[in-house]
Amino acid sequence: MIRSREDISLARRVVIKAGTSVVSTSEGYPSLSRMASIVENAAKLVREGKEVLIVTSGAVGVGRQRLSKQSVLRRSMSELLTQRELNIDQQDRALGIPTEKGKASYSSACAAAGQLGLMSLYETMFSQFDITISQILVTSFDFTSPERKQNIQYVISQLLALGIVPLLNENDPVSLNQGYQTFGNTFSDNDSLAALISIEMNAHLLVLLTDVQGVFDRPPKEPGAKLIDTFYGHESSESIASRFIVGEKSLQGRGGMGAKVDAALRASRGGVQAVVIAAGHEERIIDKILSGEKAGTIFLNYSPDNGDPVEVSSPTADALQPKASEAAAAEEENATDRIEALAAAVRRASRQLQGMSAAVRTKALHMVADALLASQDDLLAANAEDMIAAETSGLSGSLISRLKLTAEKLKGVVEGIRSLAETEDPIGKIVGRTEVANELLLEKVRCPIGVLLIIFESRPDCLPQIAALALRSGNGLLLKGGKEAERTNKLMHSVIVRAVVAATEGQVDGSVVSLVTTREEVSSILRLDKYIDLVIPRGSNELVSYIKSHTTIPVMGHADGVCHVYVDSAANCNMALRVLVDSKTNYPSACNSAESLLFHQDNVQSGVADKLLRALRAAGVVLFGGPRAMSLGLTDRVAEDLHCEYGDLRMTVEVVDGLQQAVDHINTFGSGHTECIVTEDSSSAEMFLRQVDSACVFHNASTRFADGFRFGLGAEVGISTGRIHARGPVGIEGLMTDKWMLRSGSSQGHTVASFSGSEKICSYTHKQLLK
Repeated sequence: MIRSREDISLARRVVIKAGTSVVSTSEGYPSLSRMASIVENAAKLVREGKEVLIVTSGAVGVGRQRLSKQSVLRRSMSELLTQRELNIDQQDRALGIPTEKGKASYSSACAAAGQLGLMSLYETMFSQFDITISQILVTSFDFTSPERKQNIQYVISQLLALGIVPLLNENDPVSLNQGYQTFGNTFSDNDSLAALISIEMNAHLLVLLTDVQGVFDRPPKEPGAKLIDTFYGHESSESIASRFIVGEKSLQGRGGMGAKVDAALRASRGGVQAVVIAAGHEERIIDKILSGEKAGTIFLNYSPDNGDPVEVSSPTADALQPKASEAAAAEEENATDRIEALAAAVRRASRQLQGMSAAVRTKALHMVADALLASQDDLLAANAEDMIAAETSGLSGSLISRLKLTAEKLKGVVEGIRSLAETEDPIGKIVGRTEVANELLLEKVRCPIGVLLIIFESRPDCLPQIAALALRSGNGLLLKGGKEAERTNKLMHSVIVRAVVAATEGQVDGSVVSLVTTREEVSSILRLDKYIDLVIPRGSNELVSYIKSHTTIPVMGHADGVCHVYVDSAANCNMALRVLVDSKTNYPSACNSAESLLFHQDNVQSGVADKLLRALRAAGVVLFGGPRAMSLGLTDRVAEDLHCEYGDLRMTVEVVDGLQQAVDHINTFGSGHTECIVTEDSSSAEMFLRQVDSACVFHNASTRFADGFRFGLGAEVGISTGRIHARGPVGIEGLMTDKWMLRSGSSQGHTVASFSGSEKICSYTHKQLLK
């Protein structure tokens, strides 16, 4: 339930309405930059697993430009349209169609000519993100006919299920829908069409993009006009109307702000959880809205007084309640059933794996390593296809870097798996033994956590590492990878599963390592606390933060990696150069790459800072300065945020008075991941190691050492910055828990009653036999 802006990210089905003033320039030409922004934001939502529908205007503007260049017979099209405009009122009345008096502001001919051009633009833009679109043209009559309405619902549901983005618009050439006259209780413009579609398709969020920032208490051009933040569904129409004054509508488009507010209220009272009216001209506006930032005016179908959705009791409201098609509901139910069945299968297979001997699980690891090497050519070919698709879709440079699989990376993965196979078997390891009483022995033993859900972006090489750790520790594994690595992940998963089944001679089902390859939304998987015991997200800050706030399953991981290198006044300059350049440039997109450089102020005066910064620039690093670094002229670019994970060849530079200020700075602006001090003063180093509150703290060593393989853990499922259960690189130990085994050696057994009261015949000894 969306109760505030912070909850908007919960929306699974989103309708975006782009008005004429957004998709067109003032001259009537398509606004390519604003359309591209809408497409880019919509594509991001689709990649996040959300369903997106777009109601778009603009066809008339595109068509008008097209027709103005043409001639019909010996007369210009403009002359033809002028004649049409002079006679349209009379002709429409003869046909019984309501129109505005005088000159018609919208030409059905323009719309007919412009639809093709408008869709061509959208198709070209969406194709850059490997997303398919479809066009649906509707009239008001389609929603008054039960059969037609049901067909629309079914078609849209099927398109969404296939990951296709439907683009809807009024079929102007057919409807001749001029102005605000309505055909029954359906729609009269694209604002009301967007509201109607949102209701009929059970959308969670409707975004109405317009040419102003939202709803103001008075026309926004008037002095003192204030943006209204929120309307609640429990407010009466009279109350809402009293809070703002509608000014003149834009010269473009059919509806004005009044039409948008009416549409927002209609959608909200029809069951749509949230509606936002915002400026389509603003950069990243859709992304801001979905991220919970304060943007536009929000209408909530929620009463802050009692927390319940608003119930509408007017006669027309019943017709406005959500009417999701049976097909859509069935599809959603089937998707939930599929993912739940898969999770249950992983649970069963994990228990089969736990029943295998250590020798069998070791054999499985070696066979997985062999199979990966044997499939190297196929894996690299599949990855090359993923890389091409990612580059075409405009994926960020840091994610593309993580996506790339090389022969060297695969070799490192295989070495890690073989190393893991040679480690001590963790299952059943006795970590504590106590004699509770005579002939009553208590043991604390290691056992698997159960079923792990790993959600990861880009890096396909983490899939076999995680699978190997799960096999060694006896855990079942449910994997959800990003679409960008789809081909690589599928092939790698297939190779691993075949090896496991072969090694166990079919005694362990292949579902022990399962990969979710369909478009089931992450949120539906995160609800499966009956089957999943631990979630480990590996990806962006946004991904990790979303998961932490949307599940009751324990989450282990880190939201970001803002790692620091502090160069102390007692640092060896050449050592600092080696450590610093390695920390930043060895693998810039890794979470243990240094993102922030701190200098003791003495380094600025001695020239050490200048030498190190020159070395970083020579290595291609772009530097951004904090306040003191800027004032001292160390860089000419200002850092917008001292807590920033760049994930590429960019770095923040700042200057501190001394060691304590460096520690305070790191504890304030760091992420608790990995920090390093470069110094030859051992007492300063020890103070730094003790006082910096991060999972990994190093002395004279690159931050890139924060890695499970380099730590000798064999491999890692990720790095945890939490304080419970596991911290730092998480290997085998982090995937184990304990259970207690109590054994009575007495022929009579043991009872609690025999240790107290009148029946007391035993005494507690609590002798520690293993420490």
